[in-house]
Amino acid sequence: MLIIEGAGRWTAPAGAANDWVEQLRTPDLSVGTYCIPAGGLDDQSPHTEDEIYVVTAGRARIVTPDGGAEVGPGSVIFVPAGEEHRFVEVTEDLALLVVFGPAYGSRAPGRRTE
Repeated sequence: MLIIEGAGRWTAPAGAANDWVEQLRTPDLSVGTYCIPAGGLDDQSPHTEDEIYVVTAGRARIVTPDGGAEVGPGSVIFVPAGEEHRFVEVTEDLALLVVFGPAYGSRAPGRRTE
């Protein structure tokens, strides 16, 4: 067992528009926190892994090619690998607990798998 301290807790990005911190990594999954300040820009690209977001603080709108939805504390969002997605209209500092399966970046082209 491992308690992942600070996972999903708001932390102001250090000199960047947003901040991703990976707090646990195994071959099968990774867990981290993604924070976007109110009014901030989400500049992420689609990922090569499936992803689950759990909103722990803040409010925003998530948009994908299929539409959009308002999200706030307690919202759980599944984004399949390769799907364009972005958080927009961040009206309150947004903190997201993020789970990737398999681990973040592990399916990226050119990356060796063990």
